[in-house]
Amino acid sequence: MKITTLTRRALLAGAASVPMITLISQRGSAAEFTYKFATGQDPTHPVNIRAGEALDRIREASNGRLDMKLFPANQLGSDTDLLSQVRNGGVEFFNLATSILNTLVPAAGLVNIGFAFKDYDDVWKAVDGQLGQYIAGQIAKVGLVSVTPLWNNGFRQITSSTREILTPDDLKGFKMRVPPAPILTSLFQDIGASPTPINFNELYSALQTKIVEGQENPLAIIATTKLYEVQKSLSMTSHVWDGYQILGNRRAWEKLPQDLKDIVGRELARSGQEERADVIRLSDSLRKTLTDKGMAFHDVDRAKFRDALKTTSYYKDWKAKFGDEAWHVLETTTGSLA
Repeated sequence: MKITTLTRRALLAGAASVPMITLISQRGSAAEFTYKFATGQDPTHPVNIRAGEALDRIREASNGRLDMKLFPANQLGSDTDLLSQVRNGGVEFFNLATSILNTLVPAAGLVNIGFAFKDYDDVWKAVDGQLGQYIAGQIAKVGLVSVTPLWNNGFRQITSSTREILTPDDLKGFKMRVPPAPILTSLFQDIGASPTPINFNELYSALQTKIVEGQENPLAIIATTKLYEVQKSLSMTSHVWDGYQILGNRRAWEKLPQDLKDIVGRELARSGQEERADVIRLSDSLRKTLTDKGMAFHDVDRAKFRDALKTTSYYKDWKAKFGDEAWHVLETTTGSLA
């Protein structure tokens, strides 16, 4: 099959260019299985474009026996709501950031340790190897299924509407939104900021109404959710890499015959590899796009931020929370962090 390369224009076109009818199939009345696949991202984000392609291929390869309908942009609830729904079977599949999954499966947050990875080579070596396997095993213990290797949310950057974040000292007292994820909250607390956990579907309004001064997210999220309209300064801290875990409800997964499981696993894995590359290409191109939208970019010395973090108990605290076994698995890729 031909692999499509998504252009920046295609990815950042307005939601109107991706009609909802193409995302939520109306077919499937004769399907043996009709499942929901929920995400929190905008319809134009690579996650939804590639997931939509995978679901089309699954429907075709199964001859219509499995019809999976895509529900993007938190249509079925907030991320925390959807995590509950995928556990109880109200939603069969859900794409969740590891930083939020950490609240249920602590080991998922291993990939979100501050300044753990230098670049994507480090990331893929870890999540496609021993670390990814370890996390998948921990997910299975809470009654969920890790359907495919991690997708790419990207390295997270800091934005602000009130100040430029150039050094760790600039974060002192900075009121910023973080996901409801303790691993991110503690990072910014320890470094001196004032983090406020807010669900993603409330982020834009929180910035618009000045409940918080800033936030942190990968460039693709900043662009597709138009945060440049309410944020003007962007600091390239790359403080955390975040992945997307495709979660399956165990009962729904086990109902599928093996041939359908094979199709789902194969097609979601293919789209995951394509989505990884999309996010990297998109992030590389977004600097100009977001600059044209009025955002000022600041390259910072990441080592200074990591050194500031190392003067705190951050790494020691998280090593204690994860346990020696999990921390050892992480450091086999990253080297010593503490």
